[in-house]
Amino acid sequence: MALIECRFYSDVLGLSTSMTVILPQQTTTQIGLNNVKRGDLHPTLYLLHGLSDDDSIWLRRTSIERYVAELGIAVVMPQVHRSFYTDMADGGRYWTFISEELPALARSFFPLSAKREDNFVAGLSMGGYGAMKLGLRKPEAFAAAASLSGALDMAHHFMNPEDSAKRSVEYERIFGDTDIAGTPNDLLWLLQQADKSKGPKPLLYQCCGTEDFLYEDNQVFRAACAKTSLSLTYDEGPGEHEWGYWDAKIQDILKWLPLKK
Repeated sequence: MALIECRFYSDVLGLSTSMTVILPQQTTTQIGLNNVKRGDLHPTLYLLHGLSDDDSIWLRRTSIERYVAELGIAVVMPQVHRSFYTDMADGGRYWTFISEELPALARSFFPLSAKREDNFVAGLSMGGYGAMKLGLRKPEAFAAAASLSGALDMAHHFMNPEDSAKRSVEYERIFGDTDIAGTPNDLLWLLQQADKSKGPKPLLYQCCGTEDFLYEDNQVFRAACAKTSLSLTYDEGPGEHEWGYWDAKIQDILKWLPLKK
């Protein structure tokens, strides 16, 4: 595998930013690792970080490079700070960045496939929200979306900020001072819109530990998805909001991805 720490300028954000990228490399003599390359243009997993993290975190906290070696897929891990993958009311246009500019730039830098069936997205916590939002809003671009312990009911949190006044201020900086229910920032509303659409529908995967503070969020999302025709693979079991759980579950998600044989 090739590991690239890529620093680049974003016109959308108006600043320099970064992404960490893993690229397939066919090898025959590397000890302890069976690397596979599928072709000239690589299937790609966009792997999203959580609220307190950055683009290096998946590589530092899990063995993601080792897990994808035999799959022959690229992994693109972008930096979005505490944006919730949203065009912020007071901040950067991170939704436009993640959904439009980043894939185009990544494909201009690296040999990545642009085919829908070769593109997937996954993320944890805040990144779970971002992954589902990308899958549901851009189904023509992503064949599958997966959430690990995702913050999947943000409309509830916006209207009922239970943590602190500080958290309420941060939500308003991200989403503005109006209710996001029934808008493109509300995943439950996006489920309904995706169900009504005559276009392609992404495969969805959702997992959350039963001791996780976002477990209720995940139950709400699961129930809302059950009322649609969308395909959801759901997994729960003992687990908290921590890296041991995510390191294990990302391996399950990699097995679930609808990779072409």
